[in-house]
Amino acid sequence: MQTFRPATAPDTCPPAFATPADSTDADFCSMAERMRILVVEDDNKIASFVVKGLKQAGFAADRCADGEEALGFAQTTNYDAAVVDVMLPKLDGLSLVQRLRAKKIRTPVIILSAKASVEDRIKGLQSGADDYLTKPFAFSELIARVQALIRRASQIAEPTSLQVGDLSLDLLTRGVMCGTQKVDLQTREFALLEYLMRQAGRIVTKTMILEHIFDYSFDPQTNVVDVLVHRLRAKIGPARTRLHTIRGVGYVLKTA
Repeated sequence: MQTFRPATAPDTCPPAFATPADSTDADFCSMAERMRILVVEDDNKIASFVVKGLKQAGFAADRCADGEEALGFAQTTNYDAAVVDVMLPKLDGLSLVQRLRAKKIRTPVIILSAKASVEDRIKGLQSGADDYLTKPFAFSELIARVQALIRRASQIAEPTSLQVGDLSLDLLTRGVMCGTQKVDLQTREFALLEYLMRQAGRIVTKTMILEHIFDYSFDPQTNVVDVLVHRLRAKIGPARTRLHTIRGVGYVLKTA
């Protein structure tokens, strides 16, 4: 078995990964620095992509290329979550999860698989996995699912409201206030504002917004994001001190 060498966690939580590694809020990001994720993937390109993204999202990440190696890692290190491919050499992903559960290892597991049928998803969950994500996948969705699993496992409560400067958003009532003034937003305007507030101080790209708000239902070359940002900016203003355009990169929400 390969000698285990722990990955080094970043000293500080870095900006969002250039690919859609977004979904962390400030509190979770600082907490992520103390969290370790096991990535079990035999495809070097996919593994490199996932590990790099997790590290840039603030996690420590270790990678195993086969199921047997992963079983050894999981028995010697307390991981906060594991991302496990199904088609693995030596010991496949589902068998790995079954072995982990048989050994009373309760690490939350996300299965990655190119198999997207309902039957395959059911098999994955019945093996003891906590979630199932099909390939190809958006990295932002993987991060969001990892965060959700860790929150559930550690019983971290989801926030019911978001605050950036004098801008507040209530996730339960879907109310938005700029200071003492109520702001009426359409569905996608609200979704965009929530997304930007969760990423306050971080640059988000047009592709990230398309992926998060529109679910790839628009061509990346369209100006739909610009239009949506323009509408939102007009409602939450002032334009130059709150929602900033980073030319050629994307947008960032800052304290006005």
